[in-house]
Amino acid sequence: MNFPDYPFAPQRFEVRPGIAMSYLDEGPRDGEVVVMLHGNPSWSYYWRHLVLALRDPAAGKAYRCIVPDHIGMGLSDKPNDLPSVSPHYRYTLQSRVDDLGTLLDHLGIDGPVTLAVHDWGGMIGFGWALSHAAQVRRLILTNTAAFPLPAAKKMPWQLSFGRDLRIGGALIRAFNLFSAGASWLGVERRMPPDVRRAYVAPYDSWANRISTLRFMQDIPLRAGDPAWALVEEAGRRLPEFADRPAFIGWGLKDFVFDHHILDGFRQALPRAQVRAYDDAGHYVLEDKHEELVPMMRAFLDSNALDANPLS
Repeated sequence: MNFPDYPFAPQRFEVRPGIAMSYLDEGPRDGEVVVMLHGNPSWSYYWRHLVLALRDPAAGKAYRCIVPDHIGMGLSDKPNDLPSVSPHYRYTLQSRVDDLGTLLDHLGIDGPVTLAVHDWGGMIGFGWALSHAAQVRRLILTNTAAFPLPAAKKMPWQLSFGRDLRIGGALIRAFNLFSAGASWLGVERRMPPDVRRAYVAPYDSWANRISTLRFMQDIPLRAGDPAWALVEEAGRRLPEFADRPAFIGWGLKDFVFDHHILDGFRQALPRAQVRAYDDAGHYVLEDKHEELVPMMRAFLDSNALDANPLS
């Protein structure tokens, strides 16, 4: 399919036996690496405006943009998770972190990187960063998390509906409620119809919606949940990244990643440059890409890696 503002040629890599990951690798191979990680229920399409701005040498320095579609998402394979099926996949946070490491190893990315994250991309990215902290040299955060839900923040019922109720999960997979709903409720500025179709296109059947539900079911709320230990450790160690240049772009109309989550990042990363919008939602790069993308490029250009060595 042709997706608006997505003139890329996705590549594929067998990240696990019989399971292929789709990813973008745009820009010069010797450019500074920016790894962009999407969440649920989006895909690499979320980052398209930033990729277009960073890969182009006509704008000045060009960056190498690595943008995977997590397994089960976007243009990647969408395997079943039944052990009796081959190949099958465990839709857990640890699996996502492992996949990211496998992809970066495959591409030979063993030097400095900038992590750009959204939604679950924050937990995946910081989960990987726990064992690759020296490589992470800059941060770009958009409506995401890297720590457990703050005590003052209640679990939104819309997520509990899919996470905890069998009927909720069935409706999400039968009618694509989460992806379709996010394309309407995740923005303050209505998406053009062709953009909305691009967001939901990968999730066009019961089978292809497995990951949108499994991500919800993997949300860690307490000790003992599969993702809890990893997210708890990421949150505990987040202040270790306070010496890295960081840019935060945030839509305050997000009912999940709201001001409570933003405050957590402000506290852990007090030197971060923050641009928060009262009139933007979860998909902040849809509502505000005309402003945020130039800011993000300026942030990267003004914080060159050779000018910001780690102490």
